[in-house]
Amino acid sequence: MFLRFVFFLLLQFLGAVAGALVFPEALRIRGALVGMLTAGLVWVLLDFSRGLKLLQWIRRDDFSSQPFRHGLWGELAERVRRLVRVREHQIEDSETRLHDFLSALQASPNGVVLLDAQARIEWFNQTAAGHFGLDSQRDLQQHFGNLVRDPTYAAYALEADFTHGVTLPGRQSTASRPVRLSVNLHPYGQGRLLLLSRDITMFEQAEAMRRDFVANVSHEIRTPLTVLSGFVETLQTLPLDATERARYLDLMAQQAERMQSLVSDLLMLSRLEGSPLPGEGEWHSVTSLTTQLEQEGRALSAVLNPPMTGPAQALHFEAALPVELSGMVSELYSALSNLVSNAVRYTPAGGEVRCGWIEHGDGRTEFYVQDSGPGIAFEHIPRLTERFYRVDRSRSRDTGGTGLGLAIVKHVAQRHGAELKIESTLGKGSRFAIIFPASRVRRIPQAVAAEAV
Repeated sequence: MFLRFVFFLLLQFLGAVAGALVFPEALRIRGALVGMLTAGLVWVLLDFSRGLKLLQWIRRDDFSSQPFRHGLWGELAERVRRLVRVREHQIEDSETRLHDFLSALQASPNGVVLLDAQARIEWFNQTAAGHFGLDSQRDLQQHFGNLVRDPTYAAYALEADFTHGVTLPGRQSTASRPVRLSVNLHPYGQGRLLLLSRDITMFEQAEAMRRDFVANVSHEIRTPLTVLSGFVETLQTLPLDATERARYLDLMAQQAERMQSLVSDLLMLSRLEGSPLPGEGEWHSVTSLTTQLEQEGRALSAVLNPPMTGPAQALHFEAALPVELSGMVSELYSALSNLVSNAVRYTPAGGEVRCGWIEHGDGRTEFYVQDSGPGIAFEHIPRLTERFYRVDRSRSRDTGGTGLGLAIVKHVAQRHGAELKIESTLGKGSRFAIIFPASRVRRIPQAVAAEAV
């Protein structure tokens, strides 16, 4: 500023000198004044042109070069350039933050839709696109209510009470495979809305399973309790002879055993779901497991088919392979035993049950149980491993089943990395198999296998 003022005074002085020299001697004072005025006008015009040049530079929005380096206009240009750089950095930082924020919303497991004040779509993530069938090239700036034509959502949006959400069917929902979405609207900004969607299908199914589980357990326990209560009342109120008393006590023992089996299976399922996965450091002989399974299967067959009641079942246990299985022996035995006992229970007298081991070429080993029972219809097979699912409830109770055996088998197989395969033909019998992975199978010498028998 000081140099600018000095330059202005110098220009005024030079203008006054020039004016005094140009005019006659009698008019030198007037000439000096005219020269100063002319010099001031030239100063203003030069300064104005520099200002216009700076304004044009600002309007071009190209700040890579600077029109002036020195003086007032140079300092002003430099300050403008600095302010623009700061603003650009701020914009870049804001864009980066916005990009990171949108990336976080994009990675959200919940659907996110941003709606403007007219409920038009401004942005949505891929989860929301899957939930509602949206397309980023087609549906931006479209009214959300026109794309999701659901009366429940329309009433919810019209009511404008966003303290709660609504549940809608998903885009891919069908009668056989329902999909349920929880939708919540949250106001923000100037009339804008944030829509959050969440797939709650699994939660609703889990809640339905919990209700069914409680109802089934209550029903399964109530039935033997009712029988026990009736027999106890009979024993207390009626004078019975020794034979009748013994028969009632035997029936009571059967019902008590049924409840005990149910509780035991429930505890087993609870342990399977709550305990860590079995390690691969414990190895158990297949021969030893097969021997125990055969003993248990023949004992159960003898109980279900006592002598003089008809032809007995034919049980065939093939020689075990010289291999060992890795895992928890109690779980392995429980799973294999359930398959054997189910086959024995559901195969009528005179039928055949065959059990054995098959070694696959890739190192896997399969335990199978094949029976000549009534078989299972195709539509029931996918649900056999559900808790308390019964193809024929009356038949299951007659055989003493709890409805939890195959659920235990499935859990044990999953915990050991094995695969449960079920094949059945109605009227011809069934085949159940557990295929253990190669990592849980190892061969043992024949001599060691013989000692394990």
